[in-house]
Amino acid sequence: MRHIWYVAYGSNLSRERFHHYLHGGRPHGNNREYPGCRDTSNPLDSFGLLIAGGVYFAGRSSGWRAGMAFYNPEAPGAAAVRAYLITTEQFIDVLAQETRRSPGMALDLAPAFRGSRYSNGVGGYPILVRLGARRGVPLMTFTRDWRGPLTLMAPTMLYLATMATGLREAHRWSWSQIDRYLSALPGVHR
Repeated sequence: MRHIWYVAYGSNLSRERFHHYLHGGRPHGNNREYPGCRDTSNPLDSFGLLIAGGVYFAGRSSGWRAGMAFYNPEAPGAAAVRAYLITTEQFIDVLAQETRRSPGMALDLAPAFRGSRYSNGVGGYPILVRLGARRGVPLMTFTRDWRGPLTLMAPTMLYLATMATGLREAHRWSWSQIDRYLSALPGVHR
């Protein structure tokens, strides 16, 4: 499979923030410099959608110095996400950068392409989730295990603002809709 819909639910909802993974650089408010993908092409397309499950804030991002978003496909409700049509190589390079690895790592996506809902990722995102397909291209994201005990941790206001920007771009929601959505996410007020 040459292309994949990368489904973003956290700070990568924002086009500008996501482009730092593609092109490299340091996003505003983040203390990490990203090398970028081997293929720096922009996404061929993107769209907003709601998927079953939910988003919560946990862990501690060294880049944001606070909690970060994770996806729980088994949570009640719906998660507002943005799908980017990128190459499978770019998807793997984005995951590599999210887990502090260099672009170009090896990762077998075949189980997910065959239809397995969950398969192995790496590092802090050990679970790949297949969310269906659009126009015959898999919708995929990565997350951590949501089934064990979780320590919720609030994100920074800048992280939330980045998510809000992405929600506005992808879903065209009003600021009050965005505030209601983000305020209801577990861990946001820790």
